[in-house]
Amino acid sequence: MAQRFVTIWLYHLVTDWLTIRRPDLRQQPFVLAAPDHGRMVITAASTAAQAQGIYAGMVLADARAILPALQVFNDRPGLAEELLQALAKWCIRYTPFAAIDPPDGLILDASGCAHLWGGEAPYLEAIITRLQAFGYQARAAMAGTIGTAWAVSRFGSAHFMIDSGKEQEALLYLPPAALRLEQETVERLQKLGLVNVSHFINMPRTALRRRFGQELLQRLDQALGREEESIQPLEPVQPFQERLPCLEPILTATGIEIALQRLLEALCNRLRREGKGLRTAVLKAFRVDGRVVQVSIGTNGASHNADHLFKLFAHKIPTIEPALGIELFVLEAPKTDALSPQQETLWTGGCGLESPRLSELVDRLANKLGAHCIHRYLPQEHYWPERSARPAASLDEKPATAWRSDVLRPVRLLPEPERITVAAPIPDYPPMLFRYQGQVHRVRRADGPERIEREWWLEAGPHRDYYVVEDEAGRRYWIFRSGHYDGSRPHWFLHGFFA
Repeated sequence: MAQRFVTIWLYHLVTDWLTIRRPDLRQQPFVLAAPDHGRMVITAASTAAQAQGIYAGMVLADARAILPALQVFNDRPGLAEELLQALAKWCIRYTPFAAIDPPDGLILDASGCAHLWGGEAPYLEAIITRLQAFGYQARAAMAGTIGTAWAVSRFGSAHFMIDSGKEQEALLYLPPAALRLEQETVERLQKLGLVNVSHFINMPRTALRRRFGQELLQRLDQALGREEESIQPLEPVQPFQERLPCLEPILTATGIEIALQRLLEALCNRLRREGKGLRTAVLKAFRVDGRVVQVSIGTNGASHNADHLFKLFAHKIPTIEPALGIELFVLEAPKTDALSPQQETLWTGGCGLESPRLSELVDRLANKLGAHCIHRYLPQEHYWPERSARPAASLDEKPATAWRSDVLRPVRLLPEPERITVAAPIPDYPPMLFRYQGQVHRVRRADGPERIEREWWLEAGPHRDYYVVEDEAGRRYWIFRSGHYDGSRPHWFLHGFFA
């Protein structure tokens, strides 16, 4: 697939932005200025101001001498780059590879994208038409190299397309500045009468290098495709991503569901071929008004089951507000895992942790109730109860050790022991009754004590003497006394509940 690049020149970027915010300035001469070495210097001038001979770089006092009624606004540092980043994010609807080209340009890698809009001409026209509808004046060009597209968009015909392999023809009658050269190099070329690229493009390279340095040759090679030039996308492109542009804006939930089904089928087919499954997925909806709304899902195990993943998304489709319509859907899988084929069982009916049905059930519950409502724990090699278990990352994670079965442990362990009050404690015996959360529990049966020492290599502190106690209602608790009896009233805590 041949590489195709689009460069966009927003030649009145900042002033257009201000005009969009202040429509009353559309026909008025105004400038933006910033302090520079103790004086105010114009950083951007509107079209009406330029018609009066005012330009960027002029001292503000000189501009006011020409046009006393000139309106002046303070320029904010970094404003142009902020606007470029916002527009580059908007351009992601046309290609995943969008980058900024300060101070007033954008670069898009359009390779393999134009056919979705019916060809390169409609593709380029769609981008420029939308930018102009927003209120930005723009010129654009498409070529096989970034350098040629940049040159033509600024010094050639507006909205022009150059076929791959014809970059040299497009550059011949453009000025040297079209090659993105330093101003000093451009001035030296012009002094020698080399006012077009055609005047020096066929000169010996050794002579050009000796006279103008390596920069001129590098820019020529980049523009002609002899030296590769890449862009840095504003947002990293996910390796697993599917895009679906819409011929007409989507306004209904049914349309969103159809688009999601197509994207899931395409993404899952690709994952299946590569032996992978997704763990997280994000659906982005690019709206006509320029905003992007998105919803995401997560799975406990790697999955490329399109039907199952659609059910997870189905609960969140109603939260997608189409507004004036959605023109592009993008489905990404930021996190994927290798997915080995499940071993078939000889007898049906079993459903262990390895069963995809259990994983899909957990996924549906987690996406409906919230992932924080479902937990799985694995044992750890610690005697101290708070450290004896940890949350599992997924259903596929294997324990490093086995659960202890030689001692009785509660089915629910509190994250932190809770203080209880006891009556008439007897040394080395469980209490006759205790009060927990305002309720009195009379102990009918008890077992213990089980002494658990602190892990001295991790922390210091008293040991605990644990008892399993049962109250008059048959409820069983795991309580402990902290430390030895030392003559003072000991501290008692409740740490867990038994079934």
